[in-house]
Amino acid sequence: AKCSLHKLPSFSFTVIYVPQIMHLQETVQVHARIKSLKSRKRMSLPMDIRLPPEFLKKLQLESENSPLCKPLSRMSRRASLSDIGFGKLETYVKLGKLGEGTYATVFKGRSKLTENLVALKEIRLEHEEGAPCTAIREVSLLKNLKHANIVTLHDIIHTDRCLTLVFEYLDSDLKQYLDNCGNLMSMHNVKIFMFQLLRGLSYCHKRKILHRDLKPQNLLINDKGELKLADFGLARAKSVPTKTYSNEVVTLWYRPPDVLLGSTEYSTPIDMWGVGCILYEMATGRPMFPGATVKEELHLIYRLMGTPTEETWSGISSNEEFGSYLFPQYKPQALINHVPRLDTEGIELLSALLLYDTRSRISSEGALRHPYFLSLGDNIHNLADTASVFSLREVQLQKDPGHRSSVFQPLGKVTDTQNMT
Repeated sequence: AKCSLHKLPSFSFTVIYVPQIMHLQETVQVHARIKSLKSRKRMSLPMDIRLPPEFLKKLQLESENSPLCKPLSRMSRRASLSDIGFGKLETYVKLGKLGEGTYATVFKGRSKLTENLVALKEIRLEHEEGAPCTAIREVSLLKNLKHANIVTLHDIIHTDRCLTLVFEYLDSDLKQYLDNCGNLMSMHNVKIFMFQLLRGLSYCHKRKILHRDLKPQNLLINDKGELKLADFGLARAKSVPTKTYSNEVVTLWYRPPDVLLGSTEYSTPIDMWGVGCILYEMATGRPMFPGATVKEELHLIYRLMGTPTEETWSGISSNEEFGSYLFPQYKPQALINHVPRLDTEGIELLSALLLYDTRSRISSEGALRHPYFLSLGDNIHNLADTASVFSLREVQLQKDPGHRSSVFQPLGKVTDTQNMT
């Protein structure tokens, strides 16, 4: 039975489970009470949530002593969430440390509400500085993103010393997946992972959100093969009119040349260059442009894609940084010679992702509709945002030719902490 509760500004509820130990009459009363607490904004609760007995008892008493149609105040909504166990550290059990970054430490944990595994991202708070802007940004964006290919934020816990973000737990990431299959993926699997990446990214871009840090380590994968975008610490909501943003974004290997050359006025195409680099890496098993410095990164790009000219990048000749490097005039190389496992449509998509001129670079929605994905069928474009691509019978992963053990081997990977790589 689906019902809903009033919520905190950033939270909402759908389905809950009432233990069978309650009498039928009590169950009906509880359901009636919950059903009456409607809210326009909701967040999904797991089907297997275990409501604490004391909360159920309190809810039953309230349903007997107050009109069902009486709206709840914000304080009452906050109390209801707290009664269930949301926003409390004691609701989650730490099972081990998974990684540590500049601002945060990630732990594997378990929720007492569902007994499911979770990822606990603890962000240290300095009293002088407050919460890091990356944490505030991540929370404000993720609480509004509900998609099958974007990591789910389950809960937020705020104490004096830290801010803990509770995420769904995923077994691995794309980098670990590549390592586990000996950097030799099935090209069919490459296509399915690429579609999921573009699907999640398109959802963000339609909402004017730029990820700005796409890389294999930030693409999480569960044991079903579902790929999800994670680590939105560098993400930004793209406002209108255009604002100036930092060019110190995107890990160097996946950073587009316009940003490498100092551009601070960019939009969704910033993410699409990284998608192209990731497609190349999945198809070849090696990073496309593994530069150690900005100059080396540009050199690797120009050597393969050709040194940009006015024909390939309008206005580039007037860019001062471009002129200061004095690179040789490299001619573009045929991508098929470097990615022989990609078919013709795949090469066309890769080329469209790696265009110098941001106005010509293919969009996430355009890439989703590219002929490269025709073999996945038409139904894949009609899925609800929260539906997995694997809900379709025609979409199944194959065994990777270079796999070392099983196709999916849990490696204890969760949301990547900021600056861990």
